[in-house]
Amino acid sequence: MFTVRVEDNFAAAHFLSRYHGKCERLHGHNYKVWVTVKGDGLDDGGMLFDFGILKKKLHEILDIYDHGNLNECDDFKDGNPSAERIAYSIYERLSPFILDMNKKLKYNISIDRVEVFETEKNLAAFIPE
Repeated sequence: MFTVRVEDNFAAAHFLSRYHGKCERLHGHNYKVWVTVKGDGLDDGGMLFDFGILKKKLHEILDIYDHGNLNECDDFKDGNPSAERIAYSIYERLSPFILDMNKKLKYNISIDRVEVFETEKNLAAFIPE
């Protein structure tokens, strides 16, 4: 099995209304996001997947959140925009793109994990089964 990982970041505000502590007040983070895809094949160039193509798509997704209030984003209308839910939202937005790319490849790739760092030391991940 091969994997590739790309990284990007965004800045956004949010609050956790069902959390009892300082994070229930509006505050912001400089988020870092890692997306890892996996597969068991390589293309003619010896690569699982082009870093640039994956990073471009991730950047398009993160632009939706960048410099906004995540609580106002449609992805989080029904709940708190925790790091875990942000990771899942990115996964949901990226999945159709990966499925479409599989139609163009001679092998399948899938999302291995989406990791969202709220700080340098704290991250949450969504890992599909």
